[in-house]
Amino acid sequence: MRKLKEFTIPFVGLKLGKHQFEYEIDNEFFEHFEYDEFNSANLKVDLILDKKTTMMELTFKTSGTVNIFCDLTNEPYDQPIESTLFLVVKFGEEYNDDNEDLLILPHGEFEVNVQQYIYELVVLAVPSKRVHPGVIDGSLQSEVLEKLEELTPKEKEMKAEEEIDPRWNKLKNLLNDK
Repeated sequence: MRKLKEFTIPFVGLKLGKHQFEYEIDNEFFEHFEYDEFNSANLKVDLILDKKTTMMELTFKTSGTVNIFCDLTNEPYDQPIESTLFLVVKFGEEYNDDNEDLLILPHGEFEVNVQQYIYELVVLAVPSKRVHPGVIDGSLQSEVLEKLEELTPKEKEMKAEEEIDPRWNKLKNLLNDK
């Protein structure tokens, strides 16, 4: 994965305070990560960088849709995405991104690349079980759904009580006699 230039923010020249960045994300972005789960993507990421004297706070907000396949029917559909991420950037001896909410950059660093955080924000916002909205409300017509309905085990009707062996009835009477 190479670093994409437009996701690198040179913070050295920025004044103290809040700065806003906007990114349009499509499939080309995910190709850099070799991630092919999305048929298409149309996302907008708003990033607010709050520069302070000894640290920075990054607030990511993403919204839009990704086109994915349903886990039940394999039909493509647009999954809405809404997600946020708050990240604190501090300075230390060496680079450290072990903590998901804290990024430590070495002293003397003059830029930060946010593409990995945007990637994780979007991928983790997609539900683990992907179900087409038409399946949930019953409006989707699909061969797969028809076959699933056909193969679903049906409840068998219980046999009438008179077909039970009469010896069992005698045993049931023992339970009732106290």
